Amino acid sequence: MTTLAHTMMTAARSADSSLSGPGELDRYPYAESTADRVGASPWDNTDQDLGRMGRRAAGSRGRGLHGQLVQQLGQMIVSGDLGADRPLVPEEIGQRFEVSRTVVRESLRVLEAKGLVSARPNVGTRVRPVSDWNLLDPDIIEWRAFGPQRDDQRRELSELRWTIEPLAARLAAGHGREDVQQRLADMVEIMGHALGQGDSITFARADAEFHSLLIQLAGNRMLEHLSGIVCAALQVSGGPVTGCDRPTETSVAHHGRIADALAAGDSSGAEAAMRQLLMVHPEVERVVPAPREH
Repeated sequence: MTTLAHTMMTAARSADSSLSGPGELDRYPYAESTADRVGASPWDNTDQDLGRMGRRAAGSRGRGLHGQLVQQLGQMIVSGDLGADRPLVPEEIGQRFEVSRTVVRESLRVLEAKGLVSARPNVGTRVRPVSDWNLLDPDIIEWRAFGPQRDDQRRELSELRWTIEPLAARLAAGHGREDVQQRLADMVEIMGHALGQGDSITFARADAEFHSLLIQLAGNRMLEHLSGIVCAALQVSGGPVTGCDRPTETSVAHHGRIADALAAGDSSGAEAAMRQLLMVHPEVERVVPAPREH
């Protein structure tokens, strides 16, 4: 099957002047006051077997211990288990998760790039407030989607899709790229076959590629940069999240109508078909799936 195209693209984020540059985490002393240590440990409910699990399973998304630690810490920050301005001490994290200081530093750099933490001289690494997070980052979308903010994340994703995708469909109708239009038709065919076979995973992958291809076809690079929002919405936990991605005959039919309108150069028809697609089963309460097992 055609491989998933342009998935999980991250949105651009302006660098905060207070953030350290590359490599600065290595140079900073991780100062920690006595007051910071008062109260219950933030690690009480974390996975103590992270290191052993990583060695067995080859890690989160193929990234080994580093990827797993990013996932664990990111989920804790987004869920509020590690609140704003909480100090993150590499030695403490390394001991808790049985990983090296190098793994901890690499993980903190990734979280820093996502706006979740910051590193400053004589202060150390601390959790940043929600207002500083890159909320368009696919990982943060996923972490929010199965945390305490799941309802807000579902609503926000749906609202953004309603803004992005009808416009993309209208613009895409003005671009006669037959190769991409053929691939859209192929994805509709794959979705129909997967539906008949009860293969929800293949259905979801073809669905995600359909939407990613459509946004590419729109010819607007800024819209394409935001396609990660749509892909993240469709792929959180490897299954349906919101809107059109329910494996039904109606959903497949709406995808087919969009593809037909694009092939005919019918911009109004493509936009209308996309809006209909996003309204499939509006009365059904959609639940964001549980987090993936790594």
